[in-house]
Amino acid sequence: MTMNAIRPTRRGLLLAGALALPALRGASAQTPPGLAAMTARANAGTVGVISGGADGTYIRIAADLAAVLDDGDKLRVLPILGRGSVQNISDIMFVRGIDIGIVQSDALAYVRRQRLFPGSDQLIQYIAKLYDEEVHLLAARDITKVEDLNGRAVNVDLRGSGTAMTASLVFEALGVQPQMVNDTQDLALEKLRRGEISALMYVAGKPARLFSSIPTDSGLHFLPLPLNPALLETYLPAELGTEQYPALIPAGQKVETIAVGAVMAAYAWQPGTERYRKVATFIDALYAKFDTFLRPPRHPKWREVNLSAQVPGWTRFNVAPASSVAEAARPR
Repeated sequence: MTMNAIRPTRRGLLLAGALALPALRGASAQTPPGLAAMTARANAGTVGVISGGADGTYIRIAADLAAVLDDGDKLRVLPILGRGSVQNISDIMFVRGIDIGIVQSDALAYVRRQRLFPGSDQLIQYIAKLYDEEVHLLAARDITKVEDLNGRAVNVDLRGSGTAMTASLVFEALGVQPQMVNDTQDLALEKLRRGEISALMYVAGKPARLFSSIPTDSGLHFLPLPLNPALLETYLPAELGTEQYPALIPAGQKVETIAVGAVMAAYAWQPGTERYRKVATFIDALYAKFDTFLRPPRHPKWREVNLSAQVPGWTRFNVAPASSVAEAARPR
């Protein structure tokens, strides 16, 4: 036999390599049993909570949930930055890994009215009414009343946010037609300081961190929002004070505004499913450890929360009797 007869050809090497690849890939794709078990255990207790922007109250509430409720592999809460109400409903319905979201109480009615997401009435439910969020309307000093904003540039946060939704409803109810801008709120605040826009609206539980760095001599102030019958159909009377915003509101003065409820929402998973079990475990922990949220360093808005409060127009997430803590605390 000659050397040429036993020398592997290039074609033969390529063929052998091609035949070996599937076997190698199969071997590399196999997860070691120990790693597979760890992966399953970590994901079994993980709950994603979509919240709001970095300067808002939602993300601080979500961070509190993680700090208080995390319990090793049994329950781990992942706070996630989000755009707020309308987008959060979309994320709960369609984005993998999102189990719970914080939204405004008027968001579901808005989604229904606009026919944005088919089936949202049946697929989105609430875990608890949280607190009331105040509408902040920050403007330059030359703007003295909301009617002055007709035709002026007003930032209302990103499209799909709760603020953008509320702004459209509030300005319509007041008969005011500003030029609405959709920048992030931190960028909008800089534009307002430079005079590039006339005002910004922000729906957030007071005190909102966005306004904490504004100096006393900024020339900015909060505009009062006058209540009328159209607004009272959806919103509550509220006020901002110097105790929350000493650099923007003189001592002893109040600024009248409106508020809307914040709701902790979830997808209506069928009992017995893995995703349902995750949410039920979260609810058990929330009720069992609720008193911890009422003490510092947790956000002061927790002290407004009533876990038994009903949310008109919403269906409560149905906790199975096996979730004994949450079931015992459920209003009858």
